[in-house]
Amino acid sequence: MGETIWEAVDGLIGEKLVSPEAVLEAVLTANNDAGLPAIDVSPAQGKLLHLLARMIGAKRVLEIGTLGGYSTIWLARALPADGLVVTLELDPRHAQVARSNFEAAGLADRIELREGPALKSLEALGSEAAEPFDLVFIDADKPNNPNYLRWAMRLSRPGTVIICDNVIRDGAVLDASGRDPNVEGARAALSFMADESRLDATAIQTVGVKGYDGFAIALVTQ
Repeated sequence: MGETIWEAVDGLIGEKLVSPEAVLEAVLTANNDAGLPAIDVSPAQGKLLHLLARMIGAKRVLEIGTLGGYSTIWLARALPADGLVVTLELDPRHAQVARSNFEAAGLADRIELREGPALKSLEALGSEAAEPFDLVFIDADKPNNPNYLRWAMRLSRPGTVIICDNVIRDGAVLDASGRDPNVEGARAALSFMADESRLDATAIQTVGVKGYDGFAIALVTQ
C-alpha cells in the first residue's frame, strides 16, 4: 500500500507542479528505446535539481554520471544563456544517447559531455585550472562517492552546493554490517560530508516512483 500511495502522490506532484513537456518525455522515451537502465531521476526530482540551481544563480554545473541526460537537461535549463553543464559519462552508448537528447532539447551549446572514466575526467578538469563550479550533482557508481566528493571539493568554492543521489538505499544505510558496495558507497558519502569541516550538510529521504531513497545536500562553507 505504501508504494502505491508514493507513486500516486508523485503523479499528483507531477500533474500540479511539474508540467509535462514533450521534450523531457521524449528524452525518457529515447532512453528506454535505447535500452538504458530506468534509473533517471524522477520528474519531481529533476524539477528539484532545476530549482536548486536557479536558487543559487548557478552558471557552472558539474554532473558526475550522465546516463541519457535527463537530469542534465533539467540542470541546463536552469542556467543563463552563457551557463555551462559539464557532465561525465563512462559508457559510450549512454553518451551517444545523451548527446542526441541534448541536440533534440536545443541545449547542446550549454552542455559539455566528457566521455570516459569520471576520475580521469575530473583529474583533467583539475589540471585545466577551470573556474569553480557553482553546483555539483553526483549520481554515478556509488563505491566511488568519496573520490567524487573529494574532487567536488577541489573544483568548488565557498557557496557551491554539492548534491549526492541515492544515499538512503531503501534504508539499508542503517545496516553497518552490510557489504553491498552501493550501500557502502552511500554510507561513505554521508560520512564524508559529516567529517569534512568545510561542508554543512543534511539529507532528504525521498519516496515516489523511484522507491525509497534520498539526496544528501551540502554547502561548501570555506
